[in-house]
Amino acid sequence: MDFVSCALLILLTCATIHVLCSFLVRSRKPNYKLPPGPSPLPIVGNLLELGHKPHESLAKLAKIHGPVMSLKLGQITTVVVSSAEMAKEVLLTHDHSLSNRTIPQSVSVLNHENYSLAFIPVSPLWRDLRKICNGQLFSHKTLDASQDVRRKKVQQLLTEIHQSSQIGEAVDIGTAVFKTTINLLSNTIFSVDLVHSAGTAGEFKDLVTNITKLVGTPNLADYFPVLKMFDPQGIKRHQAKNVEKVLHIFDRLVNQRLKHREDTNVDSHRDMLDALLNISQENKMMDKTMIEHLSHDLFVAGTDTTTSTLEWAMTELIRNPEVMSKAIKELELTIGRGNPVEESDIARLPYLQAIIKETFRLHPPVPFLLPRKAERDVNVCGYTIPKDAQVLVNVWTIARDPTIWDNPELFYPERFLGSNIDVKGQNFELAPFGSGRRICPGMLLAMRMLLLMLGSLLSSFNWKLEDGMKVEDMDMDDKFGITLQKAQPLRVVPVKISN
Repeated sequence: MDFVSCALLILLTCATIHVLCSFLVRSRKPNYKLPPGPSPLPIVGNLLELGHKPHESLAKLAKIHGPVMSLKLGQITTVVVSSAEMAKEVLLTHDHSLSNRTIPQSVSVLNHENYSLAFIPVSPLWRDLRKICNGQLFSHKTLDASQDVRRKKVQQLLTEIHQSSQIGEAVDIGTAVFKTTINLLSNTIFSVDLVHSAGTAGEFKDLVTNITKLVGTPNLADYFPVLKMFDPQGIKRHQAKNVEKVLHIFDRLVNQRLKHREDTNVDSHRDMLDALLNISQENKMMDKTMIEHLSHDLFVAGTDTTTSTLEWAMTELIRNPEVMSKAIKELELTIGRGNPVEESDIARLPYLQAIIKETFRLHPPVPFLLPRKAERDVNVCGYTIPKDAQVLVNVWTIARDPTIWDNPELFYPERFLGSNIDVKGQNFELAPFGSGRRICPGMLLAMRMLLLMLGSLLSSFNWKLEDGMKVEDMDMDDKFGITLQKAQPLRVVPVKISN
């Protein structure tokens, strides 16, 4: 359904009486000062101003109304933050009051909202899950121990690309990287490949993309709670089918492992699943259902964002051959062109690291950090974020702020050389993983995967556009969802390097 079409207004009529009654109840003006913002229309508020690309629409509105701005999206008061200073207020200064989430209807399927690490409220359960992720799943020690898995999966990627280079066949970078990423994750967690061909990788990629797309799709039922029972856009219905498919896969894998452990009486795989099952024997919180829902979050969040970032990085390198040349030169001088890139090499590749940072800046995988919810009235720079308001941090806008970045539209990794700006949540001008208590727990693994894959692709092959396409003809449009993906897949021809 076109969100800005006349169908929107037709659907809203069934909520009009309810909304008008709410207006009458709330007719008394609040005794606090909301941040400035555009004047809302009756009933719909500012919904129609979101457009097809809300990250861009709200960036334009922020230029008019300021870096902390309030909107009325249906019945939901929403505060949008569009500067590094205001992001710090939300993510650090007032982190405790703004740590919980607003939960979209697209997440409230198959009871997932009660298990999702990304969306459950700060609570003993949430703390236990974070402790498990930080201490056992994504610690430096655990990731160091699983380097061989990543090395093997990246080598398989290079082998498949080599086959394409021999026949001059273009590679769909997004699909190839997705297959590698999902198998890397599935081997790290389950010790198996989840997909075995480009075809099945494409199908699974579409499934994950559909999940994240629906989570990011503006949904009338989220803005007018009375519509939740009707699911007017069918978002919850479609999402339930998607999530059921993913959970079914993990249910099968967990059952297989449980049977294996029962038959052999040993946790022989020594992977994340064995670690979680061992925890489940001592902690009733970590049961089979929790493991399956946690796996859902890790796979959906980890595959989509990693794939999108690497596809954008390769796109920018093709468009900027001088940057590509510098990256290749660094690899050649540091490890030797054509030699495999190891994770231990990454610390000696500052320009490669700068390329990933610049890709995060210009093409943040998540344009808005997952929405936060005010647990109480919060004062920010003289304005009040009222209790229950939704808070959005527009990292896409912040990363293009000309008061922070010189030539912000230019892909220029050199800006990070000699800079202390990092992506670990302490620099609010570049926070693709978020910050504070809700920072992404898989950040360390994501950075290892991105740098290892990108370095390997650049070290092992030269790259050219297919069918004589020119750089200036490349489609740089993005498509909005909870992740910001490239609208048109990047297809490039790998060329074997001469020894």
